[in-house]
Amino acid sequence: MAKNKTPSTQIAQNKKALHDYHIVESIEAGIVLSGWEVKSLRAGKLQLRDSYVIFKGDEAWLLGALISPLISASTHVIPDTTAKRKLLLKRREIDKLARAADQDGYTVIALSMYWKNQYAKVQLALVKGKQSHDKRATMKDRDWNRQKERIMKHSANK
Repeated sequence: MAKNKTPSTQIAQNKKALHDYHIVESIEAGIVLSGWEVKSLRAGKLQLRDSYVIFKGDEAWLLGALISPLISASTHVIPDTTAKRKLLLKRREIDKLARAADQDGYTVIALSMYWKNQYAKVQLALVKGKQSHDKRATMKDRDWNRQKERIMKHSANK
């Protein structure tokens, strides 16, 4: 008898963003997708590494998110893998993020994409770039925490 596994709601995550940026604030947004894009997301064909958000007029757009088309799902359309995709946010959220992104050194990026019920959602973050010494300090802290866990685990087993 097979166990019932719940499918993962996580589609993709931008792990590089946690290394390169200080996260100031995060927010959830919906995204407008076409049919072949949804099928590709269900297959996990998404890369968020270089994705960012721009604000044009009264709308927010996600750029740089790479959705690779499935051969079987996009036979009748010519897919644009890096097209800009409209984000679904409330007016006050767009205004708040646009004002914050206009400040020097701040930008809005996509941290992750996941399923919420049947809808694809994007976790956006207002971020500020890290200096190289900040990146080294982050790596140093992470290594120290890993060593502490090993020491605690080893001493608990004795």
